[in-house]
Amino acid sequence: MTSKPALIDPFGRPVSYLRVSVTDRCDLRCVYCMAENMTFLPKKDVLSLEELDRLCTAFIEKGVRKLRLTGGEPLVRKDIMSFIRNLSRHLDSGALEELTLTTNGTQLHRFSKELYDCGVRRINVSMDTLDAAKFKEVTRWGDLDKVMQGLDSAVEAGLSVKINAVALKGFNEDEIIPMLEWAHGRGHDLTLIETMPLGEIDGERVDQYLPLSKVRASIEERFTLKEIPYKTGGPARYTQVEETGGRLGFISPMTHNFCEGCNRVRVTCTGMLYMCLGQEDSADLRAALRASEGNEILNQAIEEAISRKPKGHDFVIDRNTKTPAVSRHMSMTGG
Repeated sequence: MTSKPALIDPFGRPVSYLRVSVTDRCDLRCVYCMAENMTFLPKKDVLSLEELDRLCTAFIEKGVRKLRLTGGEPLVRKDIMSFIRNLSRHLDSGALEELTLTTNGTQLHRFSKELYDCGVRRINVSMDTLDAAKFKEVTRWGDLDKVMQGLDSAVEAGLSVKINAVALKGFNEDEIIPMLEWAHGRGHDLTLIETMPLGEIDGERVDQYLPLSKVRASIEERFTLKEIPYKTGGPARYTQVEETGGRLGFISPMTHNFCEGCNRVRVTCTGMLYMCLGQEDSADLRAALRASEGNEILNQAIEEAISRKPKGHDFVIDRNTKTPAVSRHMSMTGG
């Protein structure tokens, strides 16, 4: 089933990919994503699962073909599997090409089989180190063994896994090649991500920032990287590592702006639609959802917001730029 995309932004880009945060809560506190003592949203501000379903369905009816669930950690949301099972009807009908999620892996041992049964075929797992002590340090209280158990469960269930690792100066730069070899040895893709200036955190982002241009140069001293046209719908540029046969992606918002072909928008768990991860402009879809049982007001709000989608972000990380590009944390917007 193919249909002409109904959502076209001012630069002629069709919006076919929606990322929806189902919760701002997480069972980890990664240092580049959250402050240690986060204040989470009251329940009344968060969209109900019924509202989230209605919102996702409205976007699918407007040409969204790929839906990614994010958080916080999506799998800590109560009754999340009933929500995912309901969304799978759009896979069955052919209206949706892919339903996937980004997770920290802590709950995969519980949910991998059910995710596969609901039509999920591919997941992203955020993991920045293979060292258990460093994993606990960067996540503040995470257990690497539990995540490894979850990865085994995902593979056993038939899920394809992509590991997402944020490159952090002085923390994991010496682990990137071992992580590549480990991931490809298990049949997982690996994507490296530059840290982004989102939300106030403890410490200086400039102290964490590691340009992927530098990382790639060091990888190419050991491996042969071949550019490939592979796409997952997101901003990563992929290479094939000839020696391992695996795929290595780069998400580099700072050193290689990826906005030109952007087909994505994000909705937070409170129903705020952000047309760009790196801009503050948003639209309140929760108000539109709750204003009427029908979708006319919601559809108007979506269309009006897409008409304001900017050309790109304005991320800066340097010693002179003390405030983040946007005030909200990554955990609020969704990965």
